[in-house]
Amino acid sequence: MIRVLLADDQQLVRAGFRSLLKRDRDITVVGEAATGDEAVRAVGDLRPDVALMDIRMPGLDGIAATERIAGDPVLRTCRVVILTTFETDEYVFAALAAGASGFLTKEIDPTDLRHAVRVVAAGDALLSPSVTRRVIAGFAHRSASAPDGAARLAALTPREGEVVRLVALGLGNEAIADRLVISPLTVKTHVTRALMKLDVRDRVQLVILAYQAGLVRVGDVPTTGN
Repeated sequence: MIRVLLADDQQLVRAGFRSLLKRDRDITVVGEAATGDEAVRAVGDLRPDVALMDIRMPGLDGIAATERIAGDPVLRTCRVVILTTFETDEYVFAALAAGASGFLTKEIDPTDLRHAVRVVAAGDALLSPSVTRRVIAGFAHRSASAPDGAARLAALTPREGEVVRLVALGLGNEAIADRLVISPLTVKTHVTRALMKLDVRDRVQLVILAYQAGLVRVGDVPTTGN
């Protein structure tokens, strides 16, 4: 069962999302919050797997709340998906910097919303279709470089490094498996090991580190062949 927390200052919005999510037996809403402070406390008390977090809330906003959750070793097991009506690069950059595992707009299709919850709960990262690799690359380019990035990447095996590079170039597990002639499960294993070795939360943070460390650069595209 995937446990979800809803954080939005509008009760009708929370009620709507609760109604949509409860249609699937493997998802349950364990709590709600109307402010960022309430969301942080609720994550500590309820330990949800996923928090759907609005940006604009009274007091502590959703970005700041996400940063507190992602930065706390006790709370960071909760994956935060920023869910808002404002899909601008600045909000995406702020969400990524705060440690969000996903960024979706409130106009998302109900089926896609439930899929998003499952994807993030499984440890993968999710961005809405209009938030492309270009946005992540732009964030990494604008943010501070990681001086220790090359040293951190040196901890990876050659195959893990190649998988990370392809993840950063926007390929999914199936596409990476086809390119490297390995199974999708093996790809997932390499990604999981890379996350652990590099001490990053999810694929979004993995991509950011890859750009900051120079493993890939803005404008790079996947090479052909295996």
